[in-house]
Amino acid sequence: MSRSGVSVADESLAAFNDLKLGKKYKFVLFALNDDKTAIVVKETSTDDSYDAFLEKLPENDCLYAVYDFEYEISGSEGKRSKIIFYTWSPDTAPIRSKMVYASSKDALRRALNGISTDVQGTDFSEVAYDTVLEKVSRGAGSH
Repeated sequence: MSRSGVSVADESLAAFNDLKLGKKYKFVLFALNDDKTAIVVKETSTDDSYDAFLEKLPENDCLYAVYDFEYEISGSEGKRSKIIFYTWSPDTAPIRSKMVYASSKDALRRALNGISTDVQGTDFSEVAYDTVLEKVSRGAGSH
């Protein structure tokens, strides 16, 4: 449970494990339920397009997301894949929503084992493919 008293629903952990272990999804979107007591699955997708993922991020509300990010490495090393945790909190979201999502993030983040990189986004430039690619490729051994 987080500082805000929000818990992580079992379905959220199951969806994450389906993405991580079963490669069943390309991304999972998480949101707070209507009474702001639990983090639940808002949507899952098998769409490989990063643009399709970005289109799901609301302009005026917060959410969390996990994305199975694949990218090519220069040379002959081929493709790499990293699981990225996104905290989406646009500047235009209501203050209360931003506060609850900020204080509830740790509960979800701690429950999800196997995350490679965290990305905090307040506008689309911070979650653009090239921005995220630069962040994940700075990791160990992927230069």
